[in-house]
Amino acid sequence: MNRQHMGVIVGGILFLVVAMGISRFALTPLLPFMRIDENLSFAQGGWLASSNYVGYFIGALGAAFIYRAKKNFLLLNVVINVTSIILMGFIDSYIIWIVLRLIMGLTSGFIFVLTSSIVMDYLATHLLTRWSGYVFSGIGFGIALSGLLVPFFEARVQWQGSWIGLGMISAIFLVTTVFLWRRLTVPNQASLPKGEQTSIWYGFMPWLIIAYGLEGLGYIITGTFLVDIIYNIEALRSFAGYSWVVVGIAAIPSAPVWMHLMSRFSTISMMALAYAMQIIGILLPVLSQTAWSVLLSAFLYGFTFVGLVTMSTGYARQLYPQQSGYVVSMLTTFYALGQIVGPVIAGRLETYYVTFKAPLLFAGGTVTVALIILIIGYYYSKKKSVPIAQELYN
Repeated sequence: MNRQHMGVIVGGILFLVVAMGISRFALTPLLPFMRIDENLSFAQGGWLASSNYVGYFIGALGAAFIYRAKKNFLLLNVVINVTSIILMGFIDSYIIWIVLRLIMGLTSGFIFVLTSSIVMDYLATHLLTRWSGYVFSGIGFGIALSGLLVPFFEARVQWQGSWIGLGMISAIFLVTTVFLWRRLTVPNQASLPKGEQTSIWYGFMPWLIIAYGLEGLGYIITGTFLVDIIYNIEALRSFAGYSWVVVGIAAIPSAPVWMHLMSRFSTISMMALAYAMQIIGILLPVLSQTAWSVLLSAFLYGFTFVGLVTMSTGYARQLYPQQSGYVVSMLTTFYALGQIVGPVIAGRLETYYVTFKAPLLFAGGTVTVALIILIIGYYYSKKKSVPIAQELYN
């Protein structure tokens, strides 16, 4: 691991901090303040989230067709993403917020897929695949950063200033990555001919994609409304901001930890363990509304959702090493599809039942179905003698 390799990893981490931790998830700690100051309903908050995920879906799908000038196209999307973050603080219009969140989602989809595939391909070329999990720690860093900075900014410059401040920090990360990646060259790729040997729609991969899509639907409900839910429990209001910091802190080491476990144990068993832990984390606030239960819920949530992103994308690349961009794109597309409908369903369930327990029960049930599909798909594919990737990382 030399300075060049470290620079590529750190640059990838910073891009995921911007695209995932800030552009996407900063809305979670900011949403309670925006809802109060702008008199937004729970459902309107859900639409702000869902517009972002619609864009993310389009971007993730579109990234599958980017074969040339990947690096330049990625940098352009980061510039647009950072600009949109800053504009959220300058513009006071719900309709325009919806549009900006759509743009932020669109660019985030491109950023996540292209950054992941560029860094994973680079590390694989240099026989450093075991380090690929570290790039996904950027999601946790971004969540922790937004969770720590939002209360600080909001107390001084309100939620508008929080968006601007986070946007300025994102701009610094962009400039830093441009410098770190100045010697990185990303070769153009050619699309592979589709057939049974190259198509990802055979064997275990479709099962993995469906399970991952359901994970996207279930996890995002907690990811969107966790802070808002805790904030609206009078006795726990003081813990609302801290809960998101706990999510980020738990998410930071989760990617390398789960990648290490993947190299020592069966990948599917580790993914099943992560799903089970996440289900417990989602349902904890339903069963108990104490400070310890909600903070443990936040920890389990942060530790598992980034781990599942890391393991799912990493394992998919093992299955199809020559199509890293395409398989990551397809996984992320179905993940984003689940995220589009998740917050809307959550808002409707909360409105109908007038309790946060309803959307959390729905989220927990959805992730449980994802776990069942993952296990059934794996053993069905194994029984059919469909090749499964070796449980080994370089």
